[in-house]
Amino acid sequence: MGNPKAFLEIHRQEAGYRPIHDRIHDFGEVEQTLNTRERKLQASRCMDCGVPFCHWACPLGNKPPEWNDALYKGEWELAYRLLNATNPFPEFTGRICPALCEKACVLNLYNHEPTTNRENEAAITEGAFREGYIQPRLPVRNGKSVAVIGAGPAGLAAADALNQMGYSVNVFDKNEAAGGLLRYGIPNFKLNKAIIDRRIRLMEQEGIEFHYGEAVEYNAVSLQLRGQYDAVVVATGTPTARDLSIPGRELKGVHFALELLSQQNRVLAGAEYSKEERITAKGKDVLVIGGGDTGSDCIGTAHRQGCRSVTQIEIMPKPVEGLVDPLNPWPNYPRTLKTTSSHEEGCTRRWNINTLEFIGKDGRLTGVRVQEIDWQPNPDGGRPKMVAKGEPEVLKAELVLLAMGFLKPDLPAYPENVFVCGDAASGASLVVRAMASGIQTAARVHASLSKQ
Repeated sequence: MGNPKAFLEIHRQEAGYRPIHDRIHDFGEVEQTLNTRERKLQASRCMDCGVPFCHWACPLGNKPPEWNDALYKGEWELAYRLLNATNPFPEFTGRICPALCEKACVLNLYNHEPTTNRENEAAITEGAFREGYIQPRLPVRNGKSVAVIGAGPAGLAAADALNQMGYSVNVFDKNEAAGGLLRYGIPNFKLNKAIIDRRIRLMEQEGIEFHYGEAVEYNAVSLQLRGQYDAVVVATGTPTARDLSIPGRELKGVHFALELLSQQNRVLAGAEYSKEERITAKGKDVLVIGGGDTGSDCIGTAHRQGCRSVTQIEIMPKPVEGLVDPLNPWPNYPRTLKTTSSHEEGCTRRWNINTLEFIGKDGRLTGVRVQEIDWQPNPDGGRPKMVAKGEPEVLKAELVLLAMGFLKPDLPAYPENVFVCGDAASGASLVVRAMASGIQTAARVHASLSKQ
């Protein structure tokens, strides 16, 4: 703890976002960076607590006090080594993680000014790449091989860990490039895809082989791969989005959120689509159904495509505004109102809204009939009852994006040398949890194969 008084003398300083009038015209990353002096000052605020709740809150078990101290002292390479000891891809989490560690930070509990762990993490890693501290690690091979199905966060983390243990690792993915949700679900304005490409090149240099455009069906895992590899890791995520089966669902203009997000990311990567195939918000009134991060990503994308307006509705009540939720105290994650950079760019947000019908003309969407509701206690216990409030109304919309989450896949029983990790095992969750699951699964594979 280089400066024991820093948390008393220095306030939390975030890098902030690029100005709205500038960022909505491109898909460049919206988040800015602090200079080296300011970043070191922010790292000095970490108190090296006797009981560091940040360790406990992080699914990866990151140790912010250690690498924050090294950063404050200017020991950038040491800071990266300490960070990378628990986190295989800190350049990803440093950009898109909701920073569970910061919610658990003692300074957050004290004055709601936690250490800027996420931003520090990104700065440390970019510094490590810039200075050449990150070089290919070439492990000694143990003669055994593992196939990883799915190149998303969980699959990449499992592949990286297994490769460093000495296994020959082959990664199969149905898409044309690696990254999964990182590449095809998260907009470039939050995660530049060159960041993913840089990491994949490094993994290839370390001996991992990637096979793209190869979809492996769940029930065919044992038949196609089991005989060729000593173990198989299934990291296929949650590919099925939650649908909204109401009248008018078939109208042109109603899409799943990932249809828009993945297509836009592919367009930025050079893909071309016909006018009929292209999903765009240009000149349209857009309605986003779902109040989570995916919905927020749709809002930011709609603005950059040139929408006329964008509205986001959520069936659940509006979260508590402010920094504290009295009904959900520590150590639970605070369920407070989240306003993202995309919301700041302009959006009408409404809660307690149920969607009744998609309305159209000549097969194309023109509006959505919705109903304001209330949630009342269920006299029989269990889930609260939804009751209508007032009269239905029609919201004008030429484009609707369904961002209501994903369904946990129903996987078959696998042979003992097939392991499941990430969202495929748990259902949709955070990128950082998927990465942690991938690492844990790699350890299970190693323990199993070490007995043979």
